[in-house]
Amino acid sequence: MINYFKKISTIIISAIILSSLISVYAQYDEVRIYSGKDVYSIPAVTKGDNVFFSVVDFAKALSINTYFNSKTKKIELKFSGYKLKITAGNPFFIFTSKITKRREIHQVPSSSFIIRDKIFVSLKYILPLLKRSLAKNLVLRGKYKLIIGKKTNIPENIIVTKPPIKRYKYGITGISVSDKSNGTLVRIKSKQKITTYNSTFNNDELRIIFRDVNAKTEDIKYNNSSNFIEDIIVRNINEDTELIIKVGDDYISNDVINANKGNDILILLHNKILTTSTEVDKNKQKWNFDVIVIDAGHGGIDGGTYGVYGIKEKDVNLAIALKLGKLLEKNMKDVKVVYTRKSDKAVDLYERGKFANEQGGNLFISIHGNATPRKPSSASGFEIYLLRPGKTKQAISIAERENSVIKYEKNPERYKKLTAENFILVSMAQSSYMKYSEKFSDLLNREMSRIVKPKSRGIKQAGFYVLVGASMPSVLIETGYLSNKNDARYLNSKKGQDQIAKAIYNSIKLFKKQYEKSLSSE
Repeated sequence: MINYFKKISTIIISAIILSSLISVYAQYDEVRIYSGKDVYSIPAVTKGDNVFFSVVDFAKALSINTYFNSKTKKIELKFSGYKLKITAGNPFFIFTSKITKRREIHQVPSSSFIIRDKIFVSLKYILPLLKRSLAKNLVLRGKYKLIIGKKTNIPENIIVTKPPIKRYKYGITGISVSDKSNGTLVRIKSKQKITTYNSTFNNDELRIIFRDVNAKTEDIKYNNSSNFIEDIIVRNINEDTELIIKVGDDYISNDVINANKGNDILILLHNKILTTSTEVDKNKQKWNFDVIVIDAGHGGIDGGTYGVYGIKEKDVNLAIALKLGKLLEKNMKDVKVVYTRKSDKAVDLYERGKFANEQGGNLFISIHGNATPRKPSSASGFEIYLLRPGKTKQAISIAERENSVIKYEKNPERYKKLTAENFILVSMAQSSYMKYSEKFSDLLNREMSRIVKPKSRGIKQAGFYVLVGASMPSVLIETGYLSNKNDARYLNSKKGQDQIAKAIYNSIKLFKKQYEKSLSSE
């Protein structure tokens, strides 16, 4: 009997302790995130010296796509170049590169936990992975202030705001589907901004969940207008909308992007027709790796960006391009090197890609320099870009700046057809070469990280006009920030230009070997 009462007492005490813990954790603290002029308040819980913050609220504040599995208690954050998976009650983070598919397992001293279907993780332990994923400087000031980018003198009495969402009873109001020669386009029509969504593909079904928005399902009917899509199902799940697209056997991959910074969402479906087209098969015998096209960005009346110390981007780009060409000509005798320009002259963007195609290029490398509007600035590092519609504000901004040089051209009207959906569809046509572009960009990122002084800011994607016309694997390199004093000195120096040229050369050498091996096995 005594043992019985002891057991009952133990159970009651445990229940009281558990109840008090839940009560304590329900009293949220807050972590403030400072990003430029925006300040967000994220629910947090303090345990001793550790501050745990809500992963999903952090993702919503920064418009990061997430997928939460309520059964397994797992959440996945989908960044532009990485995926980060976190499991409640587990001290391990799984960090995966989208480009290389390399998976890293990071063990931390404190396990994450779940409160009301929200996973909380230790801010200080996850911070290094967030820095890598966002490719931005993140500073934790004290326990509760996370500063993104270089910002100081944070006022204590600043008004904290949360991401504004204008809610409608039915935000999603319709869909339209159209088959194109290079893919299938599905437009989701929405009255409100959809900032968070996640997608999965399994058993010939593409499943996309749009967060914090409902659909007027009775008005959304698929009329079998596509040869590629078998059916589309739309349904509301609590505050979210689930879209299921049933596709045929030719499905390869998809992109989900915001249309023209508006409310509508575009879903781009890539199919095997792109990667096994008659033209590609017909010309496969011509794919011997024997022509490299080097594109020195800007030139002539178009000086590009202007950095500190009066440095002109066009001059730095040309110097690196010529040094790279000399290395290739000296060490790779079986490869022809061609230049879009070898002197200080202006070349229209569309002419660069056209020239590359006429020369039978197998790899197109466009060399550029970066800068911020304010000079000098703390922004530093190199970036590597692939041709896809930009998914981050920074990528879109950089592409807009690079594309703005069309104002110097005789016929800038020609680019009007490359806006919005038409540009997206044109970039889809490069899917035939995308896997090679991704392989080269990964090699280039590794070699530049190993050799050059500015640090890597990651591999990204954006809509550069100069890459549109090149029917071959292609990348655009922003070698560093001319608005940064250290980067500018390095980029303008013989040593810096030699090292950058050497890193690109090493990448080409490695890529050539992999490229030829890949072709011989196909």
